[in-house]
Amino acid sequence: MENTTEGTWDSLPVKLNDGILQTLEELKFTHMTPVQAACIPLFMSNKDVAAEAVTGSGKTLAFVIPVIEQLLKRDEKLKKMQVGALVITPTRELALQISEVVEKFLQRFQQFTQILLIGGSNPIEDVEKFKEQGANIVIATPGRLEDMFRRKSDGLDLAASVKSLDVLVLDEADRLIRTPSSVSVSSLNTILSHLPKQRRTGLFSATQTQELEKLVRAGLRNPVRITVKEKGVAATSAQKTPSRLSNYYTLCRSEDKFNNLVAFLRQHKHEKQLVFFSTCACVEYFGRALETLIKKVTVHCIHGKMKNKRNKIFADFRAQKSGILVCTDVMARGIDIPDVNWVLQYDPPSSASAFVHRCGRTARIGNQGNALVFLLPMEESYVNFLSINQKCPLQKMPPVADVVDVLPKVKAMAVADRAMFDRGMRAFVSYVQAYAKHECSLIFRIKDLNFASLARGFALLRLPKMPELRGKTFPDFTETTMDTDTIRYKDKNREKQRQKMLAELKDRPLLPKKNFSRNKAWSKQKTKRERRRKVATKRKHDEGSDVDDEDMKELLNDTRLLKKLKKGQISEEDFEKQITAGLRHVDCLCLSAAD
Repeated sequence: MENTTEGTWDSLPVKLNDGILQTLEELKFTHMTPVQAACIPLFMSNKDVAAEAVTGSGKTLAFVIPVIEQLLKRDEKLKKMQVGALVITPTRELALQISEVVEKFLQRFQQFTQILLIGGSNPIEDVEKFKEQGANIVIATPGRLEDMFRRKSDGLDLAASVKSLDVLVLDEADRLIRTPSSVSVSSLNTILSHLPKQRRTGLFSATQTQELEKLVRAGLRNPVRITVKEKGVAATSAQKTPSRLSNYYTLCRSEDKFNNLVAFLRQHKHEKQLVFFSTCACVEYFGRALETLIKKVTVHCIHGKMKNKRNKIFADFRAQKSGILVCTDVMARGIDIPDVNWVLQYDPPSSASAFVHRCGRTARIGNQGNALVFLLPMEESYVNFLSINQKCPLQKMPPVADVVDVLPKVKAMAVADRAMFDRGMRAFVSYVQAYAKHECSLIFRIKDLNFASLARGFALLRLPKMPELRGKTFPDFTETTMDTDTIRYKDKNREKQRQKMLAELKDRPLLPKKNFSRNKAWSKQKTKRERRRKVATKRKHDEGSDVDDEDMKELLNDTRLLKKLKKGQISEEDFEKQITAGLRHVDCLCLSAAD
């Protein structure tokens, strides 16, 4: 069904609890959004729901309200250790956000307790908290929740607790199951195996995928499918971005890109802005540079490899009236950050759907918002691609005014601290790797990249050694005349360790020169998933076969040779000669590649 209606909460065909209405009034949610008007009555009338609505349309309240209503209507009151509702979401930031919304309502319904189970915290502490306080509502990410089911030896029997489950919600469900072989799918399958069949299930997503359709058919009983269009959007339109979003693009060369970004951020320094980069290394490098270059503005950085700091950084940025959050796509889905004025995409994302989700961090729930993507001149056809593929039209923005060259300052930062120099090299390499594996490879072609211009844009002192640059000369790029090995770490302990390592290398006797085989460029390398599949296939083939003593000796011998190669005691050529006589050398080579 499609629904475009909205109105006051009193206009719902079902009556909401007075405590819920009072909480909505306190939170100043006086009117329903279309997705809330469509989902709440169905979910409350014991229907399974599969809802698709544009990002920022108010999906959280569309399931939080029915969850509390369902628990209030239970014939038997939930006991301390009984879980009545389970909400699973792909990222800890989104789980934290949902938990905050639930907490607002539970202030009036103190007979219910909730627990947040996400990464970045000690799982033993989560177990103890659950045992001490109980939890009627669990909000979790798949990995941590799966881990909790395995904590029976720690005194937590979560499988027994969820036997009382009434409602299961999968938020951002399309991301939870984005690929059939993803880790979250494996965790989700384990979790679902513990849940009772007699339950209400709600799937909420911004985009529909084939994998999601399979889950709907397998996990929901005769579900009501809801596709919500925003008011003013034609019924035939498949627009996936908020209607009040102003979406722009600008063209600039690689070497001018960062200068343009800095100029733009300085001109909008009193606003709240998200800046998306393609890799964690780019966030680390450019985020540090922005902290120095944008004065009197708080700059935060978040990416997927941050473990312990993410929750605090996310909470701090949400509470701020203005500031800059430099991030990867870990912040692209479902996250509700109040009053975001601009979403800036320094690097286009690896997939077109991620582009839409990034934009959806602004213009949420009827508010105005703006988004801008920086494109190279050779990437301009991406604009037409987005318009056709994602129904996401972009307007061309005039060049950013008052641009100044800040790259010399970034170079000076690299000279002053080796940590910054290292970050720049890693960022450049990671950017090239991501570019080589872009989903839209007909537009984002690595062979068309101007590496000299790109290196200047990264403010590199010299080019890194990498397969894509081997055998090429770059007269347009001027390397620094200084010996980069003399650049020191500002961190004295780190520099002390580096000097110790350099001294050890100097004293080590020279080994025979190794004959390294030519590495393939990233764009031609097999992915980790392909390597794992190859190893798994061989392992499956070998299952059940008896390993005799002779085979075991060969395997141990091959392992010793591999260790010698890693320590530089033999050349790669000698390694190949000695190992080719054995029949089991494939396993060892796969292990080497995985390392």
